[in-house]
Amino acid sequence: MIPDRDRPLWITSDSPVPYPEALARMEEIAEGIRAGTHPETLWLLEHPPLYTAGTSADPRDLTDPDRFPVYTAKRGGQYTYHGPGQRVVYVMLDVAARGRDVRRFVQDLEAWVIAALAEFNVTGLIREGRVGVWVERPEKPRGPGGALREDKIAAIGIRLRKWVSFHGISINVEPDLSHFDGIVPCGIREHGVTSLVDLGLPVTMEDLDLALRRSFGQVFGRSAATG
Repeated sequence: MIPDRDRPLWITSDSPVPYPEALARMEEIAEGIRAGTHPETLWLLEHPPLYTAGTSADPRDLTDPDRFPVYTAKRGGQYTYHGPGQRVVYVMLDVAARGRDVRRFVQDLEAWVIAALAEFNVTGLIREGRVGVWVERPEKPRGPGGALREDKIAAIGIRLRKWVSFHGISINVEPDLSHFDGIVPCGIREHGVTSLVDLGLPVTMEDLDLALRRSFGQVFGRSAATG
C-alpha cells in the first residue's frame, strides 16, 4: 500500500551508494511520484568519494580530474564533492502540490538546512551570489579588505521534471575536507569549506538525521512517515 502522499517517506541507506545507482533510483522514485504510485521521498545516504558537475560547471574548476570519478549531474550548480562523512539528502517532492514556486522551494530547502544546523548552535547563512549555506569563521585570518572569512557547510542543487524535484542537499558532518581540493567548490575561490566536526562539534550522522527529521515539518509543514 502506498503511504499518504502528504506524509513523505524517509529512506536511510547504511552503506555508501554508488552515484549511478542513486541517479537511477531517484529517476524511478520521481517517475512514481508523477504517476501517483509512490509517495514523496527523502533519501538520506552517503556516496563513495566522487565529484559531480552541475549544469553551470566550468571545466577550469576541476583542478584534479584524476583524483576521483567525475559524474555529470543534470542538477543546477557547478562542481561539488560527495563522499563518506557527508550527509546527502535526495529530495523528491511534488513542487506543483507545494505551490509551483521554484524560488520559494529553494528557499525552503535553505531554511531546512539552517534549522537543522541551529540544533547544534551553528548559525547557517545565505549569501547573495553564493549558492549553499555558509558559516562565519571569526577565528580565521580575514580576507582581502578585512572581510570576515566564511566557509561553506552545505550545498544545494536541484532539478525539476514535471514539477517533481530530485537531487537535493548535502551537509558536511565529518568528510575529509582535503578531498575538496580537487575542485573549486561551486566555482567560489575566495572562501573555504568546513564541517560540523571541523567547527569543533562532535556531531554524528545520526544526530544530524534526527535534526533533519525534526526540522523538516517546521519548514515544509508536513509530517514524515518512516521507511
